[in-house]
Amino acid sequence: MTLNLFDEPAPAYLQPMAIAPGAAILRGYALPVADALMQGVEAVLAAAPLRHLVTPGGQTMSVAMSNCGALGWVSDRRGYRYLAVDPLSNQPWPPMPNEFLALATRAAAEAGFADFMPNACLINRYEPGARMGLHQDRDEGGKEENFSAPIVSVSLGLPAEFLFGGLQRKDKTTRWLLLHGDVVVWGGPSRLAFHGVAPMKAGEHAVLGARRINLTFRWAGLDD
Repeated sequence: MTLNLFDEPAPAYLQPMAIAPGAAILRGYALPVADALMQGVEAVLAAAPLRHLVTPGGQTMSVAMSNCGALGWVSDRRGYRYLAVDPLSNQPWPPMPNEFLALATRAAAEAGFADFMPNACLINRYEPGARMGLHQDRDEGGKEENFSAPIVSVSLGLPAEFLFGGLQRKDKTTRWLLLHGDVVVWGGPSRLAFHGVAPMKAGEHAVLGARRINLTFRWAGLDD
C-alpha cells in the first residue's frame, strides 16, 4: 500500500505528546522561530535586565528572571505577585514581542486550548547548576481563582530535565528531557500540577552557549 502525499504523517513538532491529562510536549515546535524568539529576548532584556529574585522565605533564586507583557511576575519577602511595572525601573514591563504572542497562541491551540491570550511572559535564564523546585502556578487566578487558561513553556538552549507531578506535592513526578525548541503546554485537569526543573547540567549549546532560556506564557487575572 502506498500513501498519498496528503496522508503522510505530520512532522513530529505538530504531534503533541501527552504527558498527563491536559498536558503535552510539542517537540521542536519553536525551532522555526527560535532565532526570532532570541532576538525578542535580547530586546526585552535590554529594557528589563535579568535579576535573581528573593523568595518570601529569604532565599535567592538560582534562576535569573525578567518579564514582558502587561504584567510581570515578581517575588520578594512580601510574597509572590504580578505587577504592571518593573520594580527596578518603576516603568511598565516591555511589551510582549509579536513573535512571542504568535507562538504561544499557536502552541496552545495545537495542544487543545483555543483562544489563549497571554498577558504575561516570564523570561528565565538557567546556567549550569540552576534549578526550579517543585511548585504550582497559582498566582494567575486572581480573586476569582480562575485557572481556565493554560501555561505555555518554551525551551531554548541547553537541555533541561523537566519534572511534572500531580496536584499534591507528594505525588509522583515524571521526568522529561526538554531540548532546544521544545514547547510544553499544560491546562485543564493538569493546570495546577506541581512542576519544576532539575539542576541543569553543564554544556555548550551551539547558539546560546552555556545557558538555557525559558519563556513561560500565562494569563494572569486582573483584580484591580
